[in-house]
Amino acid sequence: MTEPALVLRGGRVIDPESDLDTVADVAVTQDSATGERRVSAVGPALPPGAREIDVSGLVVTAGFVDMHSHAFDTSGQRLQVLDGVTTALELESGVTPVARAYASAAADGKPVNYGFATSWAMARMAVLAGVPLDGSVRTFFAYSARPEWQRPASRAEQERILALLEADLADGALGIGILAGYAPAASPEEYLAVASLAARAGVATFTHSRDLVEFRPSTPIDGAEEIVRAAGETGAHMHYCHVNSTTLRHCDRVLSLVSRAQRGGARVSTEAYPYGAGMTGIGAAFLAPERLHERGLVPADLTYAPTGEQVASASRLRELRAADPGGLAIIRNLDDSMPGDRELLMRYLLFPGAVVASDAMPLTFPGGEGGLGNGSGEDAWPLPPGAFTHPRTAGTFSRSIRLLTRDAFPLSQPNTGALPLPEALAKCSLEPARLLEDHVPAMRRKGRITPGADADIVVFDPATISDQATYADSTRPSSGIRHVLVNGEFAVRDARLVTTARPGRPVRAGRP
Repeated sequence: MTEPALVLRGGRVIDPESDLDTVADVAVTQDSATGERRVSAVGPALPPGAREIDVSGLVVTAGFVDMHSHAFDTSGQRLQVLDGVTTALELESGVTPVARAYASAAADGKPVNYGFATSWAMARMAVLAGVPLDGSVRTFFAYSARPEWQRPASRAEQERILALLEADLADGALGIGILAGYAPAASPEEYLAVASLAARAGVATFTHSRDLVEFRPSTPIDGAEEIVRAAGETGAHMHYCHVNSTTLRHCDRVLSLVSRAQRGGARVSTEAYPYGAGMTGIGAAFLAPERLHERGLVPADLTYAPTGEQVASASRLRELRAADPGGLAIIRNLDDSMPGDRELLMRYLLFPGAVVASDAMPLTFPGGEGGLGNGSGEDAWPLPPGAFTHPRTAGTFSRSIRLLTRDAFPLSQPNTGALPLPEALAKCSLEPARLLEDHVPAMRRKGRITPGADADIVVFDPATISDQATYADSTRPSSGIRHVLVNGEFAVRDARLVTTARPGRPVRAGRP
């Protein structure tokens, strides 16, 4: 019998799929033929391994699966792995061509596993605005404010858009990312055509919804209604991205709508992150000065990341949108510190079947152009002074576990956790893996801590796991994360980042 490469001794092993929650050892063994490292055994008093680590008093569980990460830069992914993330997927925006994105990621080497959906937005940019495509999310941010790609498409143009998406699906794209909220003039018929393509291909769609009618009564169709309608009419799996940030205070109506659709047999899933503020390119359609009032915002509710300035006026906002439409901005939609707003965020996280997803953002560096991970210091560790992102990049999963298990609402009553720890962990690992595994067989080995599972493992202290990043200090790594293994290699060891580790592997649709 092959000697395990590693044995984690005496931890509290939690596997949400099998309901295992017990003190046990976990062995990781390397396949001599393929070189892959998998969990080979879980149980008491396992035989010795080549390396052994005492993890008594700590939780050992599957690494977290982030379905919604734009942290394509090394710095952002390092912050994520320090938050327990072992797989970070770009599904909401997506990229095109995906073959180029996968090749680029493999050449660079990644700290976490990676994968991409194809991008409806970028396909539209290419067809309607002649934007060159390079397989990078930077393309979307750079051209997001261009009005040409936001207009309605003709039937012939729609066919060309669908052809680009189909080509990416043939190259292993994990689904179709649909940034509907960034192209408000696109027709509902086009959205249904994209959903129909997903249904035929047997993949999911990942939607940043169009405006709700409460925000914009003139919207061609209510954003929530559009998602559930597409699921019902086409049979596609429609995933509702960051429902918290696109729904805000209209939680009751939208979650009730999703719940009714689910009970009726439609496949609609949701995700949320536990922060009140959002972040995106300052050139986004819904951040135009004349539209801020729709969400109860004023220019001062935006912070422009490259300079750190709170936007002073509508005229300054117009200047920034014209000069640097892809420059990132914090958007204060809800106030995390207010009990009512925090409870609202918790309702999104606690919605049955909802998964935790970060919407992690690339870092802004001093001297960078718009801050999209292309300034000096991207590969440096520790990060250079002035590096900036949304705190969700560094803290989403630790924060979610803390809030769900230790410090849930109401804030005046601490230690009133809403969920048992295994259920909270399932929202971070098993449930996102299950949402994808029908068309991404590789996900059947992730989100579990059981023999045969990929050796993507996080070890943490359940009493101290917590986010440390704030809006003022956004790159502080989470606390309580002791070890993180990605494909059996330490990416975090003894709470310290292993800066040389690049063990991430590609995740593609249709491949085991």
